[in-house]
Amino acid sequence: MIQYFAIGLILVGIYGLLTQRNAIKIVIALNIFEIGLNVFIVSIGFVKDGLAPIMTSGANTSSLMYVDPLPHALVLTSIVIGVGITAFALALAKRMHNKYGTYDLDEMGGE
Repeated sequence: MIQYFAIGLILVGIYGLLTQRNAIKIVIALNIFEIGLNVFIVSIGFVKDGLAPIMTSGANTSSLMYVDPLPHALVLTSIVIGVGITAFALALAKRMHNKYGTYDLDEMGGE
């Protein structure tokens, strides 16, 4: 069920990227897309009633009962990269606003 929510967020983000002409709204759409992708990746690694993948002497050795830690590690890295990209995109949008006086990409025109 959570995968459908994640796919919905991804589609909303793609729609925003394709239809918006405002630089700030494009950055927000990119963040929505990233959140949807992160939720989808985490939901793939989820196992209901799963255990942490720590081997102990008294633990069940069935590998089907463990939660996969790799998607969670990838999402943590993705969050850090996403924050950096968002900061760069907002700085770029501010620089464009200082130069052109608007955030609208159509009003900036080509020079």
